[in-house]
Amino acid sequence: MYKKIPTLTDFILEEARKTHDATGSFTLLMNQIENVTKIIASHVKASGLVDIMGKTGDTNSFGEEVQKLDEFSNQIMTDTLIGGGQVHAVVSEEMEQEVYAPEGNSGNYIVYFDPLDGSSNIDTNCPIGTIFSIYRKDGGLLQQGRQQVAAGYVLYGSSVMFVYSAGTGVNGFTLDPAIGSFLLSHPMMKIAEHGEIYSINEAYENLYDDGTKAYLANLKQEGKSRARYVGSLVADAHRTLIKGGIYLYPADSKQTEGKLRLMLEVNPFAYLIEQAGGKAVAKDLQNPLDIMPSHIHERSPIVLGSPTNVSQYISFQQ
Repeated sequence: MYKKIPTLTDFILEEARKTHDATGSFTLLMNQIENVTKIIASHVKASGLVDIMGKTGDTNSFGEEVQKLDEFSNQIMTDTLIGGGQVHAVVSEEMEQEVYAPEGNSGNYIVYFDPLDGSSNIDTNCPIGTIFSIYRKDGGLLQQGRQQVAAGYVLYGSSVMFVYSAGTGVNGFTLDPAIGSFLLSHPMMKIAEHGEIYSINEAYENLYDDGTKAYLANLKQEGKSRARYVGSLVADAHRTLIKGGIYLYPADSKQTEGKLRLMLEVNPFAYLIEQAGGKAVAKDLQNPLDIMPSHIHERSPIVLGSPTNVSQYISFQQ
């Protein structure tokens, strides 16, 4: 029997109909993000066949090597959003400064994005992704994560998934390559209350604080947990959302403020995990969504996942 499965476009339009003051601008913006990530997905698939795989030989403003696919993804996202008429400005992990839309073509939103998270995995064919976070322009470039209008990510893995929340739960959509549409595959995603998977780069264990070391030692002593770590935030956080458990990228003695960027990486996932019933903490056990950023590329530690797992981690920090 035929069953209609909502597409991402259908879903966004239906959500807009429920909002009495909707203007259509947010719908258009989400449609632009959807379309540009489909293009990136097609290039990710072809990365082993054409000369966009590998490094450009340059570094970005933070001293990180720039991959060719990174460069392409950043350019197409920037051009699409700036030219689309719905954004006031965009901020990318790949660019030191924000980019403003030209006068006369400026919209009501600010979009933060990491065009290709986990790019060190490109040459090894491991999962990578795009992260995005949307704010209203009225609050300016620096806003608390709670002010996000929407946040999400696209995972380029064995299938392509578009996962997002606009404040009414988390929904996941899988790309059907036969028709070129994202179909609702994971409605109202909920993270498990507790999970047995922990995800952290244990090569840095000697650099972590005593509480984190004690937490990891306890997990190993209990013998009930399994370690899984890809090294791509999108892949590791997505698995945590699907399977439950905990993801940790704490500060360490070399990176005292943490490595991940608060507004580009930490806040989108903290928002999504919280919308799915999970928990997130940052520096000094603050909820990252309550931190007022001091600059667009501010860094932050992050621990997120199933509520009981994160609460157990907190108990070792007190």
